[in-house]
Amino acid sequence: KPCPLCDEAKEVLEPYKRRFILQEIDITLPENSAWNDKYKYDIPVFHLNGKFLMKHRVDIKKFEDQLSKLEFQK
Repeated sequence: KPCPLCDEAKEVLEPYKRRFILQEIDITLPENSAWNDKYKYDIPVFHLNGKFLMKHRVDIKKFEDQLSKLEFQK
């Protein structure tokens, strides 16, 4: 709060919002201390389908590739 890198990432992902569900986690909340311990210096962090995908900035090529793979599996 505020998180300019998070805002930038959400903007980059906006065109894809109908293809996935974005779940934001505030790692500063006490109930998210495990995430805070793991990622406090690496935000934003992205997981796709429960698996680590990338951190700091959106790698749109990597995101598109992994999202397409998941959609193909369904």
